[in-house]
Amino acid sequence: MSMPPLLRRLAISSALFFAALAPAFSVNGSAQAAPLPVDLELILAVDVSGSVDAIEARLQREGYIAALTSDTVMKAIKSGPYRRIAVAYVEWAGEQYQQTLMPWTLIESLEDAQNFMGKVADAPYVAIRWTSISTAIDYSRALFEQSPFEGTRRVVDISGDGKNNHGREVADARAEAIAAGITINGLPILSSRAGAANSTTLRGWPSDPDLDVYYQTQVIGGPGAFMVPAESFDTFSEAVKSKLMREIAGIPPHIQIEGDTQFAYGPIDVKTQDAAAAIAD
Repeated sequence: MSMPPLLRRLAISSALFFAALAPAFSVNGSAQAAPLPVDLELILAVDVSGSVDAIEARLQREGYIAALTSDTVMKAIKSGPYRRIAVAYVEWAGEQYQQTLMPWTLIESLEDAQNFMGKVADAPYVAIRWTSISTAIDYSRALFEQSPFEGTRRVVDISGDGKNNHGREVADARAEAIAAGITINGLPILSSRAGAANSTTLRGWPSDPDLDVYYQTQVIGGPGAFMVPAESFDTFSEAVKSKLMREIAGIPPHIQIEGDTQFAYGPIDVKTQDAAAAIAD
């Protein structure tokens, strides 16, 4: 028995209506919210390899806490079209260790930033052997795919005091991240912290030589990429603040920020550098 024309039209209309809604629902029928737009998706990827002792790890965290909750960084957040960013905090060491201390979190107020960094501060410290910048980049690239936000820019911020000595080549990880639309910025820590008052002794492991050049040539890359070197763990907080201002506001490295005592440097192409050196010779 055929369906009456009116019922047939109603059935077709209903089918079209639910088909249009289908993309907004998951397989189990639950609603899927559209990604929330933000000005920036930022991963803070922090080195906790064996060369970073407990005091230096604390100085790193305190540096991020002071920077992310500072007036200058909050002003940078409010300067964007959406007036909000999304942040995740990752600690990394060798190829076998990457840990998300804080998952993707919306930051649009000082209270948001304080709650976010407060939870980071409460997490226990670890120190793991080896330094795998390449795996930190790979891990961050996968973490972006899990983000419930949609940023106009995606940036992973690598801070550390050593060169890649574990896992695959950094250049390969960097190339894949850039191809995925991710910018890699850097914060190389160039020396250990100072010793006792009136002492020139440095404590902790010494940083790798020419670490700033290594970050410029091997680590950072992508649109607007830059690095801000920290002279030591003791000056880490100011370097982080400067870098976050640039990342959030999208200020390129060749522009100096008024009142900022830190300097930013863009990436160096090794082939171009070698060619220039050959010409000079």
